[in-house]
Amino acid sequence: MQKAGIKMIEIKEINEPNEKSNICNKILRALPNWFGNEPSIVDYVEKVQSMPFYTVFDNNNAVGFVAIKVHNLYTAEICVMGVLKEYHRQGIGQKLIEHCENYCKENKMEFLTVKTLDESRESNSYQKTRLFYQAMGFKPLEVFPLFWDKDNPCLFMAKVLNWGCIAFYFQSAKFFHNQADKGESLWIKYIALYVTQSVK
Repeated sequence: MQKAGIKMIEIKEINEPNEKSNICNKILRALPNWFGNEPSIVDYVEKVQSMPFYTVFDNNNAVGFVAIKVHNLYTAEICVMGVLKEYHRQGIGQKLIEHCENYCKENKMEFLTVKTLDESRESNSYQKTRLFYQAMGFKPLEVFPLFWDKDNPCLFMAKVLNWGCIAFYFQSAKFFHNQADKGESLWIKYIALYVTQSVK
């Protein structure tokens, strides 16, 4: 992929833990409108060491990355993602999401989730983030007002990667519903189980 002003863009998987931390630290600190909380940066820098990690390079200079948190056999989460501001709107974020989805599909996972700042907290930067995830096919599922703290309400979003499995779940759940006592909504509980496992 080549753009005006960019010589060469490539995405690589990074396996060395310290290299993951260094890339994460560099890019998050260059994005204060999104990552201005020092304890959070330190926490991310440590956590990404053990996660699947993809980095975007422009002529060997790291300009973006994503780290994936695996929750269980069904669900993975975009734990943290950042792209240097001067590289926004060049398709880099989309490419990183595609790598996350490919990772999930290769490992037969069915859901990709992400947590971001809810719209009840005003932020132009995070408004762009929410619109980006929506454009990538993520749907807002629930708001957790105190997941981080009262000043930073958490919006939980998810994307279905395997609709065939979802159809199977609905068919199975409806069968259980038909066998249940009148008034039971087991099929709703059955489907919700697979998504809410990611909220940890």
